[in-house]
Amino acid sequence: MKVLMVQGTTSDAGKSTLVAGLCRVLADEHMSVAPFKPQNMALNSAVTDDGGEIGRAQALQAVAARQRPIVDFNPILLKPNSDTGAQVIVHGRALTNMEAGSYHDYKKVAMEAVLTSHQRLAKSYDALIVEGAGSPAEINLRENDIANMGYAEAVDCPVILIADIDKGGVFAHLVGTLALLSESEQARVKGFVINRFRGDIGLLQSGLDWLEQETGKPVLGVLPYLHDLALDAEDAISVKNQVTDAQINMAVLVLPHISNHTDFDVLRLHPNINLEYVSIFEPLPNCDLLILPGSKNVIGDLGHLIEHAWPNKIKRHLRYGGKVLGICGGYQLMGQEISDPLGVESSTANQQGLALAEFTTELTASKALHQVTGKACFADAKVTGYEIHCGVSQGSALDNPAFMLDKDGTSVPDGFISDDQQLMGTYVHGLFDDAELTQAVFDWVKPNHGITQALDLSSHREQQLAQLADVCRKHLDMNKIKQILG
Repeated sequence: MKVLMVQGTTSDAGKSTLVAGLCRVLADEHMSVAPFKPQNMALNSAVTDDGGEIGRAQALQAVAARQRPIVDFNPILLKPNSDTGAQVIVHGRALTNMEAGSYHDYKKVAMEAVLTSHQRLAKSYDALIVEGAGSPAEINLRENDIANMGYAEAVDCPVILIADIDKGGVFAHLVGTLALLSESEQARVKGFVINRFRGDIGLLQSGLDWLEQETGKPVLGVLPYLHDLALDAEDAISVKNQVTDAQINMAVLVLPHISNHTDFDVLRLHPNINLEYVSIFEPLPNCDLLILPGSKNVIGDLGHLIEHAWPNKIKRHLRYGGKVLGICGGYQLMGQEISDPLGVESSTANQQGLALAEFTTELTASKALHQVTGKACFADAKVTGYEIHCGVSQGSALDNPAFMLDKDGTSVPDGFISDDQQLMGTYVHGLFDDAELTQAVFDWVKPNHGITQALDLSSHREQQLAQLADVCRKHLDMNKIKQILG
């Protein structure tokens, strides 16, 4: 199996996007190619066809490669639940929570899982396009590294280094990163890609010539700043929204440990929806719908909401006729109490909820990981999505479910919708990926809204990937990159 690794000089340099672009270019040439990220730290994740959990970026890259997502594409996933700790997911399954120091010692074991996945993929694919994490020049993290050069050295693969020129200092980033690598690692770097350039390329040429002369390595391309590119984000929340005359106004509450905010990409991209991300420190703007998103530390986030008077803000929103939708952790927040007797996410055993509906939630050691299909109970519409949560909810509010889901041949209730139709909660992520269900939610939020068509996310994603592949073919030296790949 041919292997090529993309490493970045910083986080958000463009590694995920470049890997997706290269996967699509090679897939267009009928190569059996797959993405791979040895270790990912992110709160946006996806459920795979084989019932595991991987980073959202690797699920997108699998689509780019025209492959079904599997756990081997991202064998180690870290989901932070505090400033110093994270849930450790190995081969798609939550193993335990670890503090940073403990995980540093665990990395030798984690490398075994990484190499096991690499070996399995080698039997099924012609090529692997690998994404590093952060920067390979983090001196304090070099020992037992599995995310960048540690992996590259272990499997003996070439590396492309990408840097973001829009942030400034691109030549210092590239030369400085190279200088901090060992001699063997420097030799492994076969070229550079400069990302997010805007302006006259002629004014950059002298710098490119200097870079090649200084390092002896080629610049493989300069990618332009893609203003309209909208693909699933690995972590950062995109707040771009230019809708000024919207039919429906929505607000997503940005919890301190918000997870899977890609649930709302369809809404953010819709031309008739004004979607605003609201910090817990800000007032709640006038809106038709408040969305409480997923959380990796629901009890901790609940404490922050109570501290900043959000129960009163939400009740005021409801008094003025607004509606509230809770998804996964956001759904759990809406109940009367959340308990965590096993310390799954927090050291706090019990926390009073927002008390918007009569139910309680107990967090459990086992995590639900399912692709789901079913029907809405509040409209004639099907639902598709996925569950990825710890916890079981129960109470009288759940007697009026939001959805009936098909599980193992049985129809199972999920979530709730209130008698006054102002509140809805569900464990299902990806609700808005389906245009039919999205339209039904629009009808629930605001009857007679005037929106005639929801955005089809799959079609939109394919358009974006095709655009990205065209940009890669135009602005990268694909012949050199293929030579490096072998």
